Amino acid sequence: MPTSFDIPEVLDRREGPHGEIVLRRHGELLQIIANGCFLMDTSDGRSERLLVDAALGALDGRPAPEVLIGGLGVGFSLAHAAADPRPGRIAVVERERAIIDWHLDGPLSDFSAPALADPRTEILETDLVAYVHETSATYDALCLDIDNGPDWTVTEGNDSLYSPAGLAGCAGVLRPGGVLAVWSAQPSPEFEETLCNAGFQQVRTEEIPVARGVPDVVHLAVRPG
Repeated sequence: MPTSFDIPEVLDRREGPHGEIVLRRHGELLQIIANGCFLMDTSDGRSERLLVDAALGALDGRPAPEVLIGGLGVGFSLAHAAADPRPGRIAVVERERAIIDWHLDGPLSDFSAPALADPRTEILETDLVAYVHETSATYDALCLDIDNGPDWTVTEGNDSLYSPAGLAGCAGVLRPGGVLAVWSAQPSPEFEETLCNAGFQQVRTEEIPVARGVPDVVHLAVRPG
């Protein structure tokens, strides 16, 4: 017989412009579910921290770099960026109002409250796919943690971000020598080739070991300049 510990508790459920999004608690973990598909939880955060560290490290000491994070998620990437004294500005793009609310005054605030109180932090409520094509703002690093990566997207439309046109938009918001860091649930040699074909340089992949199965990875690439 399952115990109450085994049964996830739904904390909030909303219908948004991109479908249903749910926050639930499973034991000590908080989980985000989109249209019935698991997106992320609060179990670890190593890969999200590597995403930020790898991007900042690849900037070679550029002073007060401005960082754009694609996807607020459970807040690990934002919290890690804000805990680092190097960034001069941290902008986070999140299109789901529910996720923003869960961080501002909901259960996820336990993970992000200090980062959101940091004067360097700004939340942009918009779709990153559209933002990279429409904004005139530029950044030194773009950290993408959108969906499950280039080869396995859950939300319709997110795959366009990893296409040649989407990567051209990402390059457009990066300053010369700026770094694109892309989290993925699995390695993708095809995506590395797409990055090279899109004009990025110094393309490489860093793996995050996992207990079982295929490792998470961070794809890194530099805009020429």
